[in-house]
Amino acid sequence: MSAPQGPRVRTGTSSGVMTITLDSPHNRNALSDQLVAELTEGLAAAERDDDVRCVVLTHTGTTFCAGADLSEASSNTADDPARARADQLVDLLRAIVALPKPVIGRIDGHVRAGGMGLVGACDVVVASDASTYALTESRLGLAASVISLTVLPRIEPRAAARYFLTGSKFDATEAARIGLVTEAVVGTDELDEAVTGVTGAFGRCSPQGLRESKALITHEVLDHIDAHRDRVADQSARLFVSEEAREGMTAFMQKRPPRWAPSEG
Repeated sequence: MSAPQGPRVRTGTSSGVMTITLDSPHNRNALSDQLVAELTEGLAAAERDDDVRCVVLTHTGTTFCAGADLSEASSNTADDPARARADQLVDLLRAIVALPKPVIGRIDGHVRAGGMGLVGACDVVVASDASTYALTESRLGLAASVISLTVLPRIEPRAAARYFLTGSKFDATEAARIGLVTEAVVGTDELDEAVTGVTGAFGRCSPQGLRESKALITHEVLDHIDAHRDRVADQSARLFVSEEAREGMTAFMQKRPPRWAPSEG
């Protein structure tokens, strides 16, 4: 079945709030080239629009973002290198962090792998109890290379070791405890109420005050991204074209255990 045509990201603005919605449910809002490009453009549009006070990043479907689009990532060629994809993701994460307007993550579904980088890049994150989280790269023969740039500054070191190494799933309450999300709530109604509360608070702040305050809290992360982007992008590119990662991604798409994992049943 071919992928649906049309936009994979939707934007809309109301009362100074631009909502950017990941809208590619056929592949669980995976980070395809198209989605990344459209999300990057949405962020640029928010920066250009003086009427936009803040951005809400959210999604359709039951998954916020499943990470890399493995159908694209597993077909790297000389004309489409894994390194280019890694650089593309670094640029996207940096754009979220560097946007001179607050970005609120509204999470009402599952977050995996690269999607965790988007969550880490947001300034404030509100998540419902429908959301779950996992850094699944280690189970595929990969590592959470690029997204470490925005996830590691957020979460406790012991939690980082546990979840980066095991790939284990955790819930919204745990995500709040370790610092990945700002607030965990119960149900969609509470989620929307909490997000509205945050955007309303931003609406009472001056654009200059928001811009300069965000600059204070993000400058170290931006310095870290700029200092380490080549190291993590090199690692990501090397792993994505490795034999072990190809087995891991193939096994995942074929819904079977990879050769290094015990068989189920």
